[in-house]
Amino acid sequence: MLIGEISDRTGLSRDTIRFYEKKGLIKVSRTDSEWNNYKNYNQQNLDRLILIKRAKGFGFTLNEICEILELYEINSANCATLLTKVNKKIDEIDSKIKQLEALKKTIIDKVNDANNNCQSSYKNENCSSIQRE
Repeated sequence: MLIGEISDRTGLSRDTIRFYEKKGLIKVSRTDSEWNNYKNYNQQNLDRLILIKRAKGFGFTLNEICEILELYEINSANCATLLTKVNKKIDEIDSKIKQLEALKKTIIDKVNDANNNCQSSYKNENCSSIQRE
């Protein structure tokens, strides 16, 4: 398969596929022809790219995906191992949600403070309540 076909089959852009290749997530052979030197993507590349895309969809980072791919290579990506990684990702997402909710509350409090205490009497004057701690 050439890059255009594998791009169509995975839904990944050519640049993304090249990036994953550069990062070592897939290994691609070159055709042996006197007329061209195209990269030849095989079924294993397709399978790995689909796995990478799915893992990215679950919020895994490229480093985490590399770990998962390494487990696949040594036939150790069993359900228990992957479930542990997924549960860890869920905990990280829950933590991030709490941080974002706290940030949202801080912003809402600042906006309410600005609405209630704004002392700007001129249009071009900075709002003093946003500057207060």
